[in-house]
Amino acid sequence: MVQDSATASADAASTNLVVSRLRQRLPVAALGIRASRTPDIARIAKASGHHAIWVDLEHSSIAIDAAVQICAAAMDIGLMPFVRVPEREYGVIGRLLDGGAGGIIAPRIETVAQAEDLVAACRFPPLGHRSAIGTLPHVGYRKMAAADFNVAMNRATALKVLIESPLGIENIERIAAVPGIDIVGIGTNDLSAELGVAGDFKHPLVRAAHETALAACLRVGKPLAIGGIADAAYSAELVHRGAAPFLMTGIDTDMLLAAAHERVAKALSSVGVENGDAVVR
Repeated sequence: MVQDSATASADAASTNLVVSRLRQRLPVAALGIRASRTPDIARIAKASGHHAIWVDLEHSSIAIDAAVQICAAAMDIGLMPFVRVPEREYGVIGRLLDGGAGGIIAPRIETVAQAEDLVAACRFPPLGHRSAIGTLPHVGYRKMAAADFNVAMNRATALKVLIESPLGIENIERIAAVPGIDIVGIGTNDLSAELGVAGDFKHPLVRAAHETALAACLRVGKPLAIGGIADAAYSAELVHRGAAPFLMTGIDTDMLLAAAHERVAKALSSVGVENGDAVVR
């Protein structure tokens, strides 16, 4: 399916930082957040060279209030803040976007109807049905004419759908072509489990799904980010073949654990101990 000119023009008009970089084939480094609860994590992401953060409400107990405070801080310092919402809980999207989120990541999208519902929740009229609001932190709380404000926010908001099932792969081209969808993602961990080969991203079924997704998104002209692959060489191959360089650098919990292991090992080695059971004399 090829985009019509109106859809292509609307998509090209996006002013979102991440969408703009991906359309130029520029890399986007994104830090995932599951444990952190304060805006400090956004500042750490900025200081370490990230372009974006994504707050994971699907796999954490982070409250909406904490999520939007992190997002608002990220936006203030020039980071793009995404929030991954729980599966098809579209009622929370308006509160997240109003509070400071710049983009929404929606898991397990399988049909065109689900993608259209997502757009309706995220976009102001005439593109969707997001509830009207006078102003937002995204524009420095400036007062704008309602029509101009709606257009500006629709252009600035990024929507990413995650394809994580065989049905989603089957419908991926039509999903990607839905006006208002900016980025398509593949959740390889969930997809491999749904295909009966959990964790085996080298399996022919998984690779065939990646090939189908790449071809579909290239035809439609939407960036495709393929995640969940613990192999730098294969990830690089996919990017070389057309996948978007949307680079998930890690999750705060995983990074903290890795750093803690490293610090403990360094501390023990400084006194000639290789494990915590030895007696220091």
